[in-house]
Amino acid sequence: MAETLTINPGDVKLLREKTNAGMMDCKRALEEAKGNPEEAEKILRKKLNLSASKKASREAKEGVIASYIHLGGKVGVLVEINCETDFVARNENFREFVKDITLHIAAANPQFLSREEVPASVIEQEREIAAAQVKDKPAAVVDKIVQGKLEKVYNTLCLLEQPFIKDTNRTIRDIVADKIGELGENIIIKRFVRFGLGES
Repeated sequence: MAETLTINPGDVKLLREKTNAGMMDCKRALEEAKGNPEEAEKILRKKLNLSASKKASREAKEGVIASYIHLGGKVGVLVEINCETDFVARNENFREFVKDITLHIAAANPQFLSREEVPASVIEQEREIAAAQVKDKPAAVVDKIVQGKLEKVYNTLCLLEQPFIKDTNRTIRDIVADKIGELGENIIIKRFVRFGLGES
């Protein structure tokens, strides 16, 4: 119990940003590593690899294309989510997960699937804005602050990095990893589109 109390919340947050693991998973990893952030990161990466990454290389060509229309027809979402077998694609648990993802996209309005899809021009623009906001601070501090602000941009724009609307302590990436563990198959959110009435 004493070890739990010594865990620094800042370390938990930093570990979560580095690994995209859930808050509680990060806290447990830090406890297991006796508060050492580097060791905790190794522990987490091993666990994440065991649960999800092992299955990530497997082909996922089955799945569903799902739609969601928000009440009143003001917002619409189309999403393709793949799994490995038709059996899982028809599974109620998988279908519920797909529904949650469409609801999340409608509510959170992500612009990209992952950070790899964000154009360099967008990142450069955000970097310039962030740097201008802290230009009076020492150079060593500016880089750290700018990087932190860029992480927030990814968390806002990228579906996989957004906090899940039903559990904001976990990202969509966490939810996908959980579902891979539950269903025993690789699951991939392949693409999505969100329409807002009157938006260009």
